[in-house]
Amino acid sequence: MVDIVDSATRSRMMSGIRGRNTKPEILIRSLLHGQGFRFRLDARDLPGRPDIVLPRYRAVVLVHGCFWHGHDCARGARVPKANRDYWVAKVARNRARDTAAREALVKAGWRVETVWECEMKDMATLEARARLWLVSAP
Repeated sequence: MVDIVDSATRSRMMSGIRGRNTKPEILIRSLLHGQGFRFRLDARDLPGRPDIVLPRYRAVVLVHGCFWHGHDCARGARVPKANRDYWVAKVARNRARDTAAREALVKAGWRVETVWECEMKDMATLEARARLWLVSAP
């Protein structure tokens, strides 16, 4: 399938995609804040720079986009037809980086929870999961 926009427009569109303050991150932050949990954002001093850090619970939340981090859902399994080799390698690098960061965080004594973009369709379940995960902290 041919792209519906020219390469300059596509490049501009892709450059607008940011890694911080994404809609999924803001949703999770609102959910946690509404439940009374307080947190820090994008902790540069922790491995992998977790999206949300809850120091009181020694916990971090990683908010992953399904496409960018290679989730096994429909959106994550989709690989663009154009420049396929690049995208397969890119997602593989992202997954390897995610695994290394997660292992380093666990080794440093942090509890790690990953929330996928596709899981945000059911906010009630996500809210219960967050409460259970954080309240069960040692």
